[in-house]
Formats: sequence, C-alpha cells, structure tokens
Amino acid sequence: MRDSTTKNRMNSEVDVFLRKAKKWQKEFETLRKIVLDCGLTEELKWGQPCYTLQNKNVVLIHGFKEYCALLFFKGALLHDPNGILIRQTENVQAARQVRFTSVRQIAGMETTLKTYIKQAMEVEKAGLKVALKKTSEYKIPAEFQLELDKIPALKTAFDALTPGRQRAYLFYFSQPKQSKTRESRVEKYVQKILKGKGLNDE
Repeated sequence: MRDSTTKNRMNSEVDVFLRKAKKWQKEFETLRKIVLDCGLTEELKWGQPCYTLQNKNVVLIHGFKEYCALLFFKGALLHDPNGILIRQTENVQAARQVRFTSVRQIAGMETTLKTYIKQAMEVEKAGLKVALKKTSEYKIPAEFQLELDKIPALKTAFDALTPGRQRAYLFYFSQPKQSKTRESRVEKYVQKILKGKGLNDE
C-alpha cells in the first residue's frame, strides 16, 4: 500500500503514460514507486516520467526495445561502487543509465537504487555540475576542415550552430576509420549545416 505522501506526489500525466505503455509497464511502475519513495517530484517530460528536485532534473524512466532504464541526468558525478551505471554512447557526457529487463531484477536492486537516487539528490542540492568537454576540445576531421576552408559560408553556418549540434557533427564525422567514409559523411551533411540544422533535425 502506498503511503499518502507518495500518492500526493503522483502525476496524473504519468498515470496516463503507464496505462498506455505497451512494453515494460510493470517495470515502469516498480521504478516509479522506488523513485517516489525518495521524495522527488514527478513530472512528464519528453513524453517520459521525469523526477525533479527544486525544478532540477534528477532521474528519468524510459524504455527501449531490449531493456528499460533509470537514467541519472548527472550520473557521471555519482560514486558507482556497484558498477551499474552505463554510458549510452561515447558522445554522452553527463547522463548514465541503470538497465533492467524484469520486475524481479528491479525489486532486487531497490535498496541500491535508492542509495544512488539519494546520492543524485545530494549532487543536485550541492549544485554540482558535470564539466562538459568544450567543442574546441573535439578534433575536427581533416575531411571536414577541407570543406570548411573551401566554403566560407559553411564555416559561418557551422560556427552559428549551438555547441551541442557542433559536437554531434564532429563526433559523427570522426567515427569512421576510413577517410573515404568520413568524406562521404561530410558531403552528405554540408547542405544541412548550411541550413543551420543539427544532425538529427528534420
């Protein structure tokens, strides 16, 4: 039985989200109860249950095809003695996930998860921030530099993008091992950059 304080913190938009969830519904409900027990405020952000402390994002519950996860927005700052925090991709700087595939697995980790959530709340209370890598620290691939030198308007457009969009492009262009592949990636996105759009913008 949920205590009344937990009940009061439940958000009706999240109730709707859970009712509609086709996959991981029971897992989401179990995670929700664990997080609410820690005293966070429940909201629906980006279409997912999100939990905040003084309007600052602390954790998010989301589901994927192979697993569901509890995402810690500043997971990179947490002490991880159990080695459960996962970095989704190399490009992710601050957030970390704890992944699950069953209710039993989540229930078995309840105490640990609460410890991590409380730690994340302390990080937020202390106002700690993840030192994000600056765009200038990302290496510009030679194939892209060539285009920037060749088309001044491209350099202007790239410089006008938000730092996050710039980093996404630099990371994407740098990934392939072969120069030819890097070249074709750059060519494919020149027009998009000129239009002032990010890698994943429509």
